[in-house]
Amino acid sequence: MTNEAPPRWDRRMHQRLTHGEAAALGELYDRFASLVHGIAHRVLDDEHGADQVTREVFGQAWEHPEAYDPRHGSLRAWIAGLAHRQAVGRLRRTEDDGTAGPEEIEEKVRTASTAARADYIVTSMPAPLRAALDLAYFRRLDYRQAAARLGVTEDEARRRLRLGLQLLSTAHQGPRPVPPPGCGAAR
Repeated sequence: MTNEAPPRWDRRMHQRLTHGEAAALGELYDRFASLVHGIAHRVLDDEHGADQVTREVFGQAWEHPEAYDPRHGSLRAWIAGLAHRQAVGRLRRTEDDGTAGPEEIEEKVRTASTAARADYIVTSMPAPLRAALDLAYFRRLDYRQAAARLGVTEDEARRRLRLGLQLLSTAHQGPRPVPPPGCGAAR
């Protein structure tokens, strides 16, 4: 939990939703619909299911804005969490339908969770790191070309790429298991 005050936009949007301002829902949708749909599609790999999850998430935000607690994070993070939970719930319900086995479902959930963590890490990292990763991995530039494009030294470009990759590598690390009491695991 963080003690920082949420951004002004988050606080104002929360107030507007709580007061039932319909225009606030439209603004919230405009801002986060692609995020919600992307998360749902990544989890479900199904366009129709992603559309349904998107509707459910914004319906839930409209009907229960009090469920958002600004002390626990940004509105974006709350909406992304709703999307992930709704999509995972829908995916797990397919197990009940017999369309997928439990192992397949859990693998999809793990993969989607890793992708969601990676997306959050990339969007949260400082802009210089994000720009270096974009040039190197999406535009396929080497560190020398990235340095020239960014207007920084080659050493700085390598440093930014290394830091960006270090941050991104944490997306593959799920929650660390807690050893049972009395194991005496060395630190």
